[in-house]
Amino acid sequence: MSDKSTRARRAALVAVTATAALVLTACGGDGGHSGHSAASPSTSADPSAGPHNAQDVSFAQGMIPHHRQAVEMAALASHRAASAEVKDLAARIEKAQDPEIATMTGWLRSWGAKVPAADSAASMPGMDHSGHSGMSGMMSTKDMDALKAASGEEFDTMFLTMMVEHHKGAVEMAGTEKAKGRSGSATSMADDIITAQNAEITEMNKLLGQG
Repeated sequence: MSDKSTRARRAALVAVTATAALVLTACGGDGGHSGHSAASPSTSADPSAGPHNAQDVSFAQGMIPHHRQAVEMAALASHRAASAEVKDLAARIEKAQDPEIATMTGWLRSWGAKVPAADSAASMPGMDHSGHSGMSGMMSTKDMDALKAASGEEFDTMFLTMMVEHHKGAVEMAGTEKAKGRSGSATSMADDIITAQNAEITEMNKLLGQG
């Protein structure tokens, strides 16, 4: 009986140890992909773990080329703008929108949706200039060519005028996302875009003497 009791106690101890190991493994899994998704379904770093809808996909697919064009416009300012204020604004636009492009690209990949091609900002704006396709505020190829050919004060005025229009389009797109989107991460970014770009519109209008 004593030997049987010893074996029973050992078996129980093995079972408890195995269970504890499984629990520790699950807790430690937060650092991995599968464990992180299971433990933190609402974490913004992994939006695919939370619910999303077609509007969220449309928002990211539209805003990526929209942001790319803004970044392209802003990059011109470093060697074409005359005003230090315009150069500073352009640098801030690049700094803010580049990471957002990367974030939205990650969302689309995690959602199994198509990521817009890198040249989509150049190939689509003429079609979307009216804003009817959800790409409001995009500059046409003619607009972009004119901006690239300008310099000095002419560039500053053209850049600010175009970027105000571009920002208004982004705010409009973000407003649609806030109203119809389901992803918490996407609607949160939309809210940030509205706040930041409305502030920049005010700043740009002041630089244009319209504020």
